[in-house]
Amino acid sequence: MKRIILTTDKTLASDYNGSEFLGFAACSPTFLPTFLFEKIFCPPLPKENGRAKFANCGVRKIEAALLQAGFNKEEVLVIRPQDIKKFLNEKTMAIGITTNDPLGLGPASSTFSSLVEKETYSARCFRELLEKIRPYARKYKIKVVVGGPGAWQLEDERLLTKYGIDCLCIGEGEITAVEIFKKIVNNEEIPRIVYGEVVPLEKIPNIVSPTINGLVEIARGCGRGCRFCNPTMLNYRCRELKDILEEVRINASYGLGALLHAEDVLRYKANGVIPREDKVIELFKEVLKIVKVPSKVGISHFTFASALARPNLVKEISELLNVGSKDYPFFSGQVGIETGSPRLAEKYMQGKAKPFDAKEWPSLVREAFKLLAEHNWVPCATLISGLPGEEAEDVVKTIELIEDLKDYKSLIVPLFFVPIGTLRKEKFFLARNMLPEHWQLLAKCIKHNFRWVYTLIDKRPSLRRMNRIKVHAIKLCAKMMERKLRPYLKIMEGGGDPFS
Repeated sequence: MKRIILTTDKTLASDYNGSEFLGFAACSPTFLPTFLFEKIFCPPLPKENGRAKFANCGVRKIEAALLQAGFNKEEVLVIRPQDIKKFLNEKTMAIGITTNDPLGLGPASSTFSSLVEKETYSARCFRELLEKIRPYARKYKIKVVVGGPGAWQLEDERLLTKYGIDCLCIGEGEITAVEIFKKIVNNEEIPRIVYGEVVPLEKIPNIVSPTINGLVEIARGCGRGCRFCNPTMLNYRCRELKDILEEVRINASYGLGALLHAEDVLRYKANGVIPREDKVIELFKEVLKIVKVPSKVGISHFTFASALARPNLVKEISELLNVGSKDYPFFSGQVGIETGSPRLAEKYMQGKAKPFDAKEWPSLVREAFKLLAEHNWVPCATLISGLPGEEAEDVVKTIELIEDLKDYKSLIVPLFFVPIGTLRKEKFFLARNMLPEHWQLLAKCIKHNFRWVYTLIDKRPSLRRMNRIKVHAIKLCAKMMERKLRPYLKIMEGGGDPFS
């Protein structure tokens, strides 16, 4: 029997104690011993009959695509990275690895690692996985195929050789990666680097086994065209409700909730940038019928523009899920502020503001925060420091915007610019490039986040279901970081580099 093994590094093989957003800890430098980091933030997934009981959504999509292409369940195994050695033998033809951040070059990782010059957990765990695989791959002539959102970081022949990667698949994989695996089992030549074909809506397969924390993809791509982002450049398409609900049922049969994933969940089934309230509310109502418990329904991402374009939609979702109640104190999702500079907003992200004018971006963000607070939505917002051509006055405008948001319950994370999207030929922004104003902005965000983080830990529904000892440990980690950063804040507030 010819077998294909699908896996990820340890940072993608966890349910993060039931809270997907704790997974961002993988982007941080290695500030804790690995065993303690895994215990608190990234515990290993359970297994069932030797296989991973739950898996990353991207892995599940490749698994489903392979089964749809004619492979059987005995030939395609989704395995935890901890167990990979047990399955590497003469029967194994290929190992498919999904990665989000293999070198720690993603926006969050590159920011934190640049500041303290340490390897991130994501980079360490990817490296350790490949080191574990390499001797077996050589011995049994197993082909190693790597793909996923972070595959772009490895697009260099020297890196592929260093890590022992036979084929790198950049982009969508349900068609292209399947063809690569077919070639491998047929002993045919495979390319070193391949770019994934955009998968038509009708060819995106439904998962056949549960995903981590019940994550279900409801749409792919974005289409708003922000120049500093990869997903926004992808063709935007929404999956059919029946397919989404089928996946929700699979996850619910394992006791999971539904984490609805898209670059902007509020634009589900929209023809343009204006949300269709009826379709979005229908989606939530049908999902709730399956999941039953409102606090187990959540989203990954949304946009301020969509919320403002249809403010009643925010209100309706909150009422439907009983957000603001004791059982569901607040609703959360990731959203991009990116900048407080109208000049940069107009230059790099006009589509992000539509149907409004990018020149009014700071005002739109303020209005959106007010709307969201009224309905108990807590934004986990990102900023981008170091956009090409950013000047001190642009950063000052961002500082002023963050100051105006200080009374709104939220997290605001400043990230360094990473050259992706249409700006991939630009240079990485690093700590040594920071202006005094960038340090002041960083200090402002740190103070804002420590003002709210303990309240959010106490009230986040998924964390409230967690073991109390683990919640206490997470709080202790936050307090430890706050205590360590406190002496540096005054230097940063004065525009100085505290790490120099």
